[in-house]
Amino acid sequence: MSTDATATTTDRLDRLAAAARDAGIDVTLIAPGPDLAYLVGHSVASHERLTLLAVPSGSPREAVMVLPALERGGWEGSTAEAAGIRFITWLDGQDPYAKLLDALDAGGALDSAAVDDHLPYLHAFRLQQTRPALRLQPAGELIAELRMRKQPAEIDELAAVGAAIDRVHLRIGEWLRAGRTENEVAADIAEALVEEGHRSADFVIVASGPNGASPHHEASDRVIEAGDPVVVDIGGPNPAGYNSDSTRTYLVAGGEPDPEFAKVHELVRTAQRAAVAAVWPGATAESIDRAAREVLEHAGYGEYFITRTGHGIGLEVHEHPYIVAGNTRPLEPGMAFSIEPGVYLPGRFGVRIEDIVVVGDEGAVLMNNSPVELITV
Repeated sequence: MSTDATATTTDRLDRLAAAARDAGIDVTLIAPGPDLAYLVGHSVASHERLTLLAVPSGSPREAVMVLPALERGGWEGSTAEAAGIRFITWLDGQDPYAKLLDALDAGGALDSAAVDDHLPYLHAFRLQQTRPALRLQPAGELIAELRMRKQPAEIDELAAVGAAIDRVHLRIGEWLRAGRTENEVAADIAEALVEEGHRSADFVIVASGPNGASPHHEASDRVIEAGDPVVVDIGGPNPAGYNSDSTRTYLVAGGEPDPEFAKVHELVRTAQRAAVAAVWPGATAESIDRAAREVLEHAGYGEYFITRTGHGIGLEVHEHPYIVAGNTRPLEPGMAFSIEPGVYLPGRFGVRIEDIVVVGDEGAVLMNNSPVELITV
């Protein structure tokens, strides 16, 4: 286990504990999922059996992991072990909630616990039953504050997976053509995602013709026709767990495209360019949304821009910060998010262009570099 990984885990646990302490929280409880992966570099599904990392606010170096004995082998040699986290195992038939609370607080003084967004209600309910006086509250915002500012190694991962998704978009002409179904094209793209460096294909949206007017259409048995606009929105995690998410809207050769399509595509491209240019440290998240929206509203298409402009990305495809009206959060260096304006004309077509950016000291740093001009395939 690398000393860098161990130092990263220790630093993240310390920062989480400090934030929880400032918020008056005694302990933070993290279930399997992206928050656990962020903090200790590893996560496994727990199903109905309790697996939980507990980080005491006053002494993060005394963090404990409670997990089923049958899962202990999966943590051998992990960063969690190297960082000195104490493992407490339990057998089927034992009470893991009592074990957890006893390990944290034999004297009964534990007052409050924050639980991350991925802890199933079943486990929160059982904890409350075991210690009725324990006050539970959400930990999602605390952990989001840590995760939304990406560290240099995380930005490197986003750049690498961004380059991988760019390579897939550059190959779209291999699969997208008239006469094939959306599902057939999507299956080929999913294979290419893995070929080009993704651990898996998490989503493959292929939305042709009128299906493009539904932002989350995904794919269907519709046969793609000559002259169809096709929205292709694809992404997935790399081996380190960091996600790509990139959209281009293509035109299938032959036939007669909708007479408004080229105009709308250029407007969306202009809106995206305006939003990217608006990214600076100190700018609010909602100001980026406004920069894209004003372009489309001025051109008369505002009512057809029915989504937010973007979402944070990292170990989850959607995470903080959200680029949406009402989010007055100032942007800071290291924050990573999508910029994806779109126009969705019901019954006709849709256009979306999406790239990932990271806030740099002097503006947006693009994680995607495949062409955004209209491409006919």
